[in-house]
Amino acid sequence: MSADALREALTDRGFARVPADESRDLLGPAALADWAGFADSWNDLGLDGFMADGGRYRKRRFAAFAATPEGVRRKPPQPHYQSRDYNALNGGVQRWFEPVTDAIAEHPVTRAVIEQGLAIFHPITPQPPAAWHLELHQFRIEARAGELGQPTPEGAHRDGVDWVIVMLVDRINVLSGVTDIYAPGGKSLGSFTLTAPADMVLLDDLRVLHGVTPIRPEDPDRPALRDVLVVTFRQEH
Repeated sequence: MSADALREALTDRGFARVPADESRDLLGPAALADWAGFADSWNDLGLDGFMADGGRYRKRRFAAFAATPEGVRRKPPQPHYQSRDYNALNGGVQRWFEPVTDAIAEHPVTRAVIEQGLAIFHPITPQPPAAWHLELHQFRIEARAGELGQPTPEGAHRDGVDWVIVMLVDRINVLSGVTDIYAPGGKSLGSFTLTAPADMVLLDDLRVLHGVTPIRPEDPDRPALRDVLVVTFRQEH
């Protein structure tokens, strides 16, 4: 799917599903040359200690960036914050997570995802800003026999930004994990499962809500792992 087709889908529906083969074409072979090293970094994430439900099923790292016509630069360490309007479970507090490593912040896959996101989103943003605030999240959701993993424990939600990219990095021994897209009034707009590494969904966060059903292990004797990269784009003011 071309950048033009993705912009059209986002304008028409508020979201665009991008199968792995098409997202790989979008990112390019040079960016993907060290996909194995990129994916392996998900084995070194810290526990999310801010789960209001007491869950210990989520690991993550976090980083923030500024994007301007001059380029993309990493911002100093800062907390992730969402108001309770957008995250009734974990919002309302400053959440400090272990930082994304420099190697991943500068990795060709990361930079290609950011660059393609800017190229797609900026032209269809009404009155596009001089600068974008980007937040990058590495998430691992784990599940075991008798213990579900919750990719979106807050339920169907918006992130409180302008645009969102969710890219599957790996999915091991997982059942379910269905992505659901909704209109603000609750009408279902789409339902699908990211199953292959590099499967992607792009979201107009001002227009649609999204959520992912809980995961469980296919083989109950082994843990289930769902690794995703999430990049959000918000206009700087």
